[in-house]
Parts: sequence; C-alpha cells; structure tokens
Amino acid sequence: MTKRMQSRVVLAAAIAIAMAGSSAVSFAQSGEAIYKANCQSCHGATGTPSAGMAKLLGVKPAAEYKTGAAEEFNSVKNGKNKMKPFAGKLSDAEIKAAIEYFRTLK
Repeated sequence: MTKRMQSRVVLAAAIAIAMAGSSAVSFAQSGEAIYKANCQSCHGATGTPSAGMAKLLGVKPAAEYKTGAAEEFNSVKNGKNKMKPFAGKLSDAEIKAAIEYFRTLK
C-alpha cells in the first residue's frame, strides 16, 4: 500500500469515527426535541407540570414517577388514564428517546 493510499484509509477511518460519535449526540438531542414537541405541554419543560395541568389531568412531576422504563414506554405508546396513546404518531425508538430524556429531568 502506498503512503497516499494509507493516508486516504486513515482519513476515511477518522471520518467514520467522527460520524459515529456525532450520531450518539444527535440521538440524545432528538430525545429532548421529541419530548419538547410532544410531552412538554403537559409534563412541563423541566418535568414539572403547571398547577393547572396537574389538577386537570393528574400529571405528576417527573421525580414522582416510580415506574420502570418498560411501564413508561407502554403508557406513552398505548396511553394511560387521561394521556392519549402516541402509537402511530411516534415510533418505538422516538418514544424510548423521549422517555430517556424525561428520566434525566428527575
């Protein structure tokens, strides 16, 4: 392999590594964006609902949710109590990303 070919291989590898790292960052950002677009209006920007929303819909602050990720996923996907289901509106991956972000608000 010539030095020029080696340089190209190294450059291609560096680009691949950089792109792989950036996808992890965008995944975290997408969870926040999904939450803000679909959940924030009821659950609040910081995971604390407004007093009116808490009273009207029975929404609790994020810190008070004691359920596991699987139960939260089912609640978001299929709906629970007064929350409508997001199945068909959000993909499973989008729901999981939003839940992961929501769990950071606790």
